[in-house]
Amino acid sequence: MNSCILMAEIKEEPQLRHVNNDNLLAIAEMMVSIPGLRAEDPPATLRVVGWGKMADEIQQNYHKGDRVIIEGRLGMNTVERQEGFKEKRAELTAQRIHRLDGVNLMSSATEREETSSYTPPAPQPRASAPVERQPTPVAVAAPQESPKAPVEVDEDDIPF
Repeated sequence: MNSCILMAEIKEEPQLRHVNNDNLLAIAEMMVSIPGLRAEDPPATLRVVGWGKMADEIQQNYHKGDRVIIEGRLGMNTVERQEGFKEKRAELTAQRIHRLDGVNLMSSATEREETSSYTPPAPQPRASAPVERQPTPVAVAAPQESPKAPVEVDEDDIPF
């Protein structure tokens, strides 16, 4: 199953275009930025594509600078460069998009840890209930089977 959920910021205004001449199938494309894991890591840029009704929703409801959570399928496309070599680029096909209203998108995990004021509560000791003594089970010996006599095999009857 190919499923990806990303929190990102829209870096370019979404562009809407239509695939066929009848304008039946809309495609929306936008570039998003994903923060690096560490403070010194640069943000990653990813192309996001929406098809059909999702494309219309992206065009109407989302704009440059919006912070969003995008659910979709991650794919790799091979692109021919002007320099004469091929390059692989990641592309996310959006299935759902959720706006992050009033949520601050941090640039790294370390900043989130440094700015967090939450401290977990100290564990409280639990009172233990009195332990009742239970009688020890008496072991009962299993009936023993009489040993069987070994079966003698005639080595001349072996098929190989």
